[in-house]
Amino acid sequence: MNNSSVLAHALWYVRPSQAEIRSETLHAGPGDDCLVRALHSAVSRGTESLVFHGQVPESEYTRMRAPAMGGQFPFPVKYGYNHVGLVEQGPAELEGQRVFSLCPHQTAFFAPAASLCQLPDALPGNRAVLAANMETALNAVWTAKVGPADRIAVVGGGVVGLLVAYLCGQLPGAQVTLIDLYRGRATLCHALGVQYAHPDDLINLQADTANCDVVFHTSGQPAGLTTALELAGDEATVVELSWYGTRRVEIPLGQAFHSRQLQLLSCQVGHIDAAHRPRWDYRRRLQAAINLLLDDRLDHLLVPAIAFEDVPNQLGHLLDPTHPALCQVIDYPSGSSYVRY
Repeated sequence: MNNSSVLAHALWYVRPSQAEIRSETLHAGPGDDCLVRALHSAVSRGTESLVFHGQVPESEYTRMRAPAMGGQFPFPVKYGYNHVGLVEQGPAELEGQRVFSLCPHQTAFFAPAASLCQLPDALPGNRAVLAANMETALNAVWTAKVGPADRIAVVGGGVVGLLVAYLCGQLPGAQVTLIDLYRGRATLCHALGVQYAHPDDLINLQADTANCDVVFHTSGQPAGLTTALELAGDEATVVELSWYGTRRVEIPLGQAFHSRQLQLLSCQVGHIDAAHRPRWDYRRRLQAAINLLLDDRLDHLLVPAIAFEDVPNQLGHLLDPTHPALCQVIDYPSGSSYVRY
């Protein structure tokens, strides 16, 4: 396939708070043995908001590169990592199969077979866009080393926070509470089998939420991290999953933080938890995350899809931090969405 090329369309972030769809000719590289046509992708509201608004720190330009990113930070960049497509040409075992990849939002692409994860037949393609977020949640649970009967709080009810709560809720006897400002999350928490609490209600819920063994923070707001520290019991672990980009964050590490011997751990999906690293690689972890999506209840995290061509006009609204939407699915045109020559 080395001489192949296609004319495809991709979403590019071109300047702060502005994106556009560009046509581009893609060429198969030396290791590219698959041609993949897009079916669905999803906007990562946390990370892509920072990219969209130009808030990626210069010191993180290299570490923040997505595997298939185009361009250079700050702009223009082709960014994204939640992509589900159909292999239209490739090895016999993959041709005609649906795959997940860490590819940006674009109608088609070339890739090595080793970079694609095949989807189980029972997994709907639109739900499969949650794979990268589930991988983040899985790594966080590994980092926290939670166990049965633990009292666990998750501060922040975005996609990653809800997936962390969902995984912890599978532990026998675990008491899991998700804390979020949006009271509409209560219905979703009930569907996922975990408790919900609003920050204003915590003073009346101390028996259920205080003195936690583990607290996860995923809200992206400094006030949320303060709440997480307050909910942690003595010598408990607080796992910080939020990434703040260029913002400075003030947190209360005075008062009783040291006397209570709290552990504050950073967690980022770019690293595999140390206890699993000798046996797990990134592909195995991603495939495990995909298999964890075989639960119809997780469809509650998806909002109605928008068409790929409408994305540039909708991004400002979708990435507004006050917007309560969770996983925004993008649908691509049916049939061939590229020109091959």
